[in-house]
Amino acid sequence: MSCLSQRLWKCTQEALPKSGKTCLWLLGIILPISLGVRLLDYYGAIDFLATFLHPVFGLIGLPGALAIVFITSIFLPLYASIAVMASLAMTMREATILALMCLVAHNLPVECAVTRKTGSSFLGMVALRIGMAFVVALFLNMLLPVNDRPFLLAIQPDNYTTLAEVLRAWAYSSLAIVLTIVVIVTLLMILQRILTEFDLIDTLSRPLRPLMRLFGLPDSSPFLWIVGNVVGLAYGGAVMADMVEEGKLSLQDSNTVNYHLSVSHSLLEDTLLFVALGINLWIIVGTRLLFATGVVWARRFIIYLGRIYNEKRHSTFST
Repeated sequence: MSCLSQRLWKCTQEALPKSGKTCLWLLGIILPISLGVRLLDYYGAIDFLATFLHPVFGLIGLPGALAIVFITSIFLPLYASIAVMASLAMTMREATILALMCLVAHNLPVECAVTRKTGSSFLGMVALRIGMAFVVALFLNMLLPVNDRPFLLAIQPDNYTTLAEVLRAWAYSSLAIVLTIVVIVTLLMILQRILTEFDLIDTLSRPLRPLMRLFGLPDSSPFLWIVGNVVGLAYGGAVMADMVEEGKLSLQDSNTVNYHLSVSHSLLEDTLLFVALGINLWIIVGTRLLFATGVVWARRFIIYLGRIYNEKRHSTFST
């Protein structure tokens, strides 16, 4: 028992310095961005941006007035989008399409900054997630039957009348963010060290490898896929960044995992959040996994075509 305790304490000691460094890195991204977005919202910039999406929303079966929800989701976590949805009238069909758009493209400044450290282009990930949000919306607009049942919520959005109120709300929310990040990241780092110390990562990963191959993901991805879908992309990205830094994961493999997780991540919390509001569970999970798989295989096919083209070009020059 003492030997077990020593090994667990060793894992904790090794994890704490990494955890502190990672927490500071995450907070350095999240806190300034969250303040900037709150100020943009307060000064009406987000409402202004929403006006440009009104014509596009007509193509996916949504009223232009709902564009503000999607714009909010791009810059903020899902809770903010839900608060805005509560203030707008819509049907359950419209709410389902909008929910999937927000699930695919939310909190992009923070999450894409995190994935950038693990080999993915910041602008590339932003473009991919916004583009896939509209692809998913087009798909659901064609697939879902007409449903005029109203979507009703009892949540009301925050309305701030002064800049001081905005800064106060940001300070309170930032305190919660700091505590959440410190707890989750520290526990994840300790868990990762324990799994490595006792050679459990391969044991946990092995049963999931056939599923990962179906998704088009490398054999090194099961643990990252689990973390990304349990605690989300930002926290999962922190673990991924640590593994890349230690040489346990290549940038090529982490970039491939990012493509999948960009469309389908946090399947536990985010899904339950919208299911509690009446959105169909299977539509959420099935749609996200379908398009996440499609994105990865499409990327692999494009890379394959590029390799074939380069080989033919090289052979032409050689002759």
